[in-house]
Amino acid sequence: MRTDYLSAHEAAARLGVSLATLYAYVSRGRVDSRPGADGRSREYRAEDIERLIEQRQAGRGAAQGAAHSLAWGLPVLQTRISLIRAHGHYYRGQSALALAASGASLEDVARLLWDGGEQDPFAAPLPTRWPAAVGMLLRQPALPPLERTAAALPLLGLETAHAHSRDPVRRREQAARLLRETAALLGGRRPTAQAIHLQIADSWRRDAPELAELLRQALVLCADHELNASAFATRVAASTGAGLHAAVCAGLAALSGPQHGGAVARAYVFIRDMLRERDVAARLRERLRRGDALPGLGHPLYADGDPRAEALLQALAAARPRAAATSRITRLAETVQAQCGRRANLDFALAAIALAYGQGAEAALAVFAAGRMAGWLAHALEQQDAGGLIRPRASYAGALPERRD
Repeated sequence: MRTDYLSAHEAAARLGVSLATLYAYVSRGRVDSRPGADGRSREYRAEDIERLIEQRQAGRGAAQGAAHSLAWGLPVLQTRISLIRAHGHYYRGQSALALAASGASLEDVARLLWDGGEQDPFAAPLPTRWPAAVGMLLRQPALPPLERTAAALPLLGLETAHAHSRDPVRRREQAARLLRETAALLGGRRPTAQAIHLQIADSWRRDAPELAELLRQALVLCADHELNASAFATRVAASTGAGLHAAVCAGLAALSGPQHGGAVARAYVFIRDMLRERDVAARLRERLRRGDALPGLGHPLYADGDPRAEALLQALAAARPRAAATSRITRLAETVQAQCGRRANLDFALAAIALAYGQGAEAALAVFAAGRMAGWLAHALEQQDAGGLIRPRASYAGALPERRD
């Protein structure tokens, strides 16, 4: 199995040191290196880099170490759910990219993430209609999908039997029902046992038979991504003893923020506007000269490009829903990479899929939320099993109280 190595610039940037200091670490035997793929450069073992960071943070004190950990830093919680490596992420040891390529559905991935053994939580029957209060929300066309779902989930929680059951079978059946109900709410439909990617494809376009396969891959790749902001919010809520409905509402609330789910909308507008330009390269140079943001590009955890985006953009190019538009999206991603060295991330890919099929930014975010719900539920279940309240300490930086003699 491949061991993760970083380029010299990546390793030095992660450590926050110069290249000379990195080389000094190597000469002292603190960082392992090997020849790079081109035969000229060298690569540096990521595990050694992370160990140096951890040692340095420990030396600076627990408070500073915790602050660093909460900002793309060291691990703050143990989990068996997902793992991120430079070349892709894993669900309980299985490659998410391989699962997406193999034909796995979101439901298949949910069974894996929830670690239910031989139990099939999706075998339990679904209600045939919504409660009256939820049905009223669905009759409000002005409500965006995310807000409609966030408003409906607490109401569904009130109607759910055994909402605080500790029985693992019941809890996973509840999670399966909640995953399907979330997909239905996001699409403004009734809950159904139909595969979630088929539900979403049917609500988008009934005349595009290749769309369901593309959405299946997107949902699988969105299902979880370790301890991001929404997963952490879900775990904090679950640690208080809140039920699954309340816990995933915390995840939805975090996703609604402009620094999380809003990134999909910004990528959508960026792609849409650039596709209207006659000279994309010239427009990009102008934006770069002004220092304008280029949304949907780069990812702090993937120095060589987000492999989820690469897989989805390749699948979109193969599907060719609108050949001209799809080709222009591909050329846009290539032009941006050539001009500034940054590659498309998952937000870009989801926005590109929505644009190619004539859907809005909210549809792209709904796909993300429907997929990520499987991961939020996995984190809530794992936190409930682990027990204990998540309660970090703060590093106080305000005015100090007066001295008392």
